[in-house]
Amino acid sequence: MEYELDDDPDRIQPDVVWGWLSTEAYWARHRTRADVEAQISGAWRVVGAYRADTGEQVGFARAVSDGVGFAYLADVFVIDGHRGNALGKGLLARMIDDGPGRRFRWTLFTGDAHELYEQFGFGAPDATAMVRPAR
Repeated sequence: MEYELDDDPDRIQPDVVWGWLSTEAYWARHRTRADVEAQISGAWRVVGAYRADTGEQVGFARAVSDGVGFAYLADVFVIDGHRGNALGKGLLARMIDDGPGRRFRWTLFTGDAHELYEQFGFGAPDATAMVRPAR
């Protein structure tokens, strides 16, 4: 199967993003559909992965940024059945390396896929990082 990666926000399929985040994402199941739609529309950048034959969205990543030097990566996923096709790597490459934020300082919070993110330079926070967790 062939896939396309695209950073056109108009191509994002909110039903797919909401459907996956509300049922599969350990970090996002509490969000309402309105929350997810607001996050998509307010994102600095979004990248989708799509089946080339049908246009069906099978992966997603979004980022929030000041547009100058800092970005926060969030909601990265590839739907089961499409994993193992390097789509996670493709989403990150398109978001980080191929986009306007390639020189930014990037941050993300994740409980999994550490090896994937390490390939893009993510590592443990240094002594300058402070985090206020959600309450």
